[in-house]
Amino acid sequence: MNQKTLLTDIPDSIRQGATQEEWEDYTWQLRHSFNSIPKLEAALRLSTEERNALLHAAERLAVSITPYFLSLIDPDNPCDPLRRQVIPHMDETIVGEEEMADPCGEDDRMVAPGLVHRYPDRVLLLATDRCASYCRHCTRSRVVSGVTDHKLRTNWDAAFDYIRRHTEIRDVLLSGGDPLLLPDSRLDSILSELRSIPHIEFLRIGSRIPIFLPQRITDSLCATLRKHAPLFLSVHVNHPSELTGEAEEALVRLADHGIPLGSQTVLLKGINDDIAIQRPLYHRLLQCRVRPYYLYQCDLIEGSRHFRTTLQTGIDIISALRGHTSGYAIPQYVVDAPGGGGKIPVNPDYIVEQTDDHVTLRNYAGQLYTYPLFS
Repeated sequence: MNQKTLLTDIPDSIRQGATQEEWEDYTWQLRHSFNSIPKLEAALRLSTEERNALLHAAERLAVSITPYFLSLIDPDNPCDPLRRQVIPHMDETIVGEEEMADPCGEDDRMVAPGLVHRYPDRVLLLATDRCASYCRHCTRSRVVSGVTDHKLRTNWDAAFDYIRRHTEIRDVLLSGGDPLLLPDSRLDSILSELRSIPHIEFLRIGSRIPIFLPQRITDSLCATLRKHAPLFLSVHVNHPSELTGEAEEALVRLADHGIPLGSQTVLLKGINDDIAIQRPLYHRLLQCRVRPYYLYQCDLIEGSRHFRTTLQTGIDIISALRGHTSGYAIPQYVVDAPGGGGKIPVNPDYIVEQTDDHVTLRNYAGQLYTYPLFS
């Protein structure tokens, strides 16, 4: 396990006089988040681009960074991969003609306020519009952080009623915002209500809390989640530097409580679009007992063109992983089809030729093999 950062090694501009007990209290972390230019300037050497972008940030997506996560960022390097994910840049103000406020088409498939039914057998339930810190590539920036006119007002009674009436639904994903920001008692109440519905087979939660706020992953929270098994946690992780000793401790605690863990990674230009970053990321995740699950092409969210790579970049990364690491370390590369078409797998092409009686296949090393077909 990586060593946890010593509090004495954290600059006081970030530590803000915290004791060890306060630093490890997630409520202290949230109360002392960095969400203004003066606070950020005290901790980072802001570039002109960053400072100008911060003046515009509230028009699209608020800025808020936990002291813990800020302590991981290089204060002098605007190109730091963690910094670029949470500090705005003026490129956010450039909206490409291909970009959308709601690239996944969730609003058109919202069957009750806060409940999205996009796939036949599963639904997305938006539990909150708040996160511990805000990713600048956020797919739901139209509602997350509460600064735009598009507000999230989940109608829980209507959502639960819809799920009860639609017996084809077997899987509920809680997302937001970040559901793990909710108090244990509120999470328990929501999950208990869902568990009372006979046709719900399992539950999922999407979260970046173990990365942005690992102090939140307490034994009490883990026990609450364990009560509602089978419950899966999808953790959003983009870079190996995010997997600190604190993050690993949080993830192992979840695993020790029987919570299956998978990862979701967004492919981001200049941040993780290189096999030299991707492979160590997935190896490190496995060490933290997290199974790499999805590698996402960055969605067509407004102001995100500077983050997006080509599809070939993602395909090349998967090709460089296949055969060169264990299968458990290889996620599925997907594009969330613009407008709500759902996740579409994108893979390297391993079929070279197909006839009536055989298929010619290419392996990871580029060698060709014939596989016979039988009617």
